[in-house]
Amino acid sequence: MDMVIRDAQVIDGSGGARYRADVAVDDGRIARITPEGAGPRPTGRRVVEADGLAVAPGFIDMHAHSDLALLRDPDHSAKAAQGVTLEVIGQDGLSYSPVDDRSLAEVRTAITGWNGDGSDIDFSWRTVGEYLDRLDHGFDGQGIAVNAAYLIPQGTVRMLAVGWADRDAAPDELERMKRLVAEGLEQGAVGLSSGLTYTPGMYASDAELTELCRVVAAYDGYYCPHHRSYGAGALEAYEEMVALTREAGCALHLAHATMNFGLNKGRAPELLALLDRALAEGADISLDTYPYLPGCTTLAALLPSWAAEGGPQAILDRLGDEATAERIRQVMEVEGADGCHGVPVDWDTIEISGVSHPPLDAYVGKTVAQSARGRAEAPWDTARRLLLEDRLGSTILQHAGNEENVRAIMKHPVHTGGSDGILQGAKPHPRAYGTFPQYLGRYVRELGVLSLEECVAHLTARPAARLRLPDRGLVREGYRADLVLFDPDTVAAGSTFESPRTLPTGIPHVLIDGRFVIEDGRRTDVLAGRSVRRTQAG
Repeated sequence: MDMVIRDAQVIDGSGGARYRADVAVDDGRIARITPEGAGPRPTGRRVVEADGLAVAPGFIDMHAHSDLALLRDPDHSAKAAQGVTLEVIGQDGLSYSPVDDRSLAEVRTAITGWNGDGSDIDFSWRTVGEYLDRLDHGFDGQGIAVNAAYLIPQGTVRMLAVGWADRDAAPDELERMKRLVAEGLEQGAVGLSSGLTYTPGMYASDAELTELCRVVAAYDGYYCPHHRSYGAGALEAYEEMVALTREAGCALHLAHATMNFGLNKGRAPELLALLDRALAEGADISLDTYPYLPGCTTLAALLPSWAAEGGPQAILDRLGDEATAERIRQVMEVEGADGCHGVPVDWDTIEISGVSHPPLDAYVGKTVAQSARGRAEAPWDTARRLLLEDRLGSTILQHAGNEENVRAIMKHPVHTGGSDGILQGAKPHPRAYGTFPQYLGRYVRELGVLSLEECVAHLTARPAARLRLPDRGLVREGYRADLVLFDPDTVAAGSTFESPRTLPTGIPHVLIDGRFVIEDGRRTDVLAGRSVRRTQAG
């Protein structure tokens, strides 16, 4: 054998009890598992003494924003050091394929706060297949740090076919969108994402979304919506997505499935009851969450959708006009903008986590209200100035979560883990560097919300099943040797809100296809990641 991991606690991803065994790896796959006392121990050219460390399938990040980071950073320890061996990107309806020259420029501006402006990236692709090929090529043909699967972004598709207008798609435009979705699925995408509080995706009607989901269903993919509200009207927004996908016959995966803001405190059981009813009636539903309270997005995302119609430059023009800016303030502070989930914005909860323009660094780490008090001005004036001077590139933490909801939702049987990790900014959300050890350390070991075996299943086999991956997500003979070795007694997130880029502890080894990407707690130079493509024919 190439390698034997000796004397490990195997937590195989099924949710079953752990057991002690030797795990032999050969040619990138798990070749033999020999439980303690079950016969001759396998031998290998290399032996890793686990000494009781847990060995589990590599973790699958079901909601990642590493679309450009994977091409920018061959190290990518933000995910590799957590034990993540596969990320699902193309999230929230906004990413970089399929595009043409016009829409690529627009989406680069629209999500600068998520991924940077891309000035350091050679955008050599336009189609989904070309983007996946670029991931496969990676750095000098060697690949990328971890594996990646791609969701076709519905907002980007609408941007390409319709533009930024707040109107129904014409019949020919809808047909073009359906063709783009079908082509992306044929080229390897695993499903379709939406950002229904982000423009231009939010301009799509339920009828339009249903038609796109019918295409996704025909290819056995899944629909992953960031739905229309996580605040006021959150439960209705969940109901809308369940009904829409049931009508389309499409699998549903609810992105970062939270119930935020004060008006939803303690209401997670209502969401879970809704899902249980749908599941009992035969719906195919899963969801992901991150184990933290604040959310993270761009400052511009909080604006009302009418202020964003026409695209990024139109937003800046409206913000520059005094009368229009005052209308925007009224909606945001008094009425509740759809971009802020129908809840009036509380500037004391909006912390600037990053800026694109370095002279604005003084805003980072402070709430908008704190910066406004320091300038002796109204918070909206501070926010408006920042939006204009940073050209919509500022990212925020929005402190709006409810701990009891977070705990209740992560216990549900269809739950999976997703970091929603935005890697940009001077002080990014710690979930980008800490989600998976935070589950294992805080919510398993410290709080006992989940058993270790159950939590590992949430982070491995369940997401692999959603992605229809036949040889990942379990420690089983014949499966790919995407493995993580960790210490259940010490594993913990190192990242904090004060030091968000600190790497985790207690995860000494991570392998992809049997190759060490993390060895003895250090990142190797191995680039074993590739695109993971939908394989079932439509």
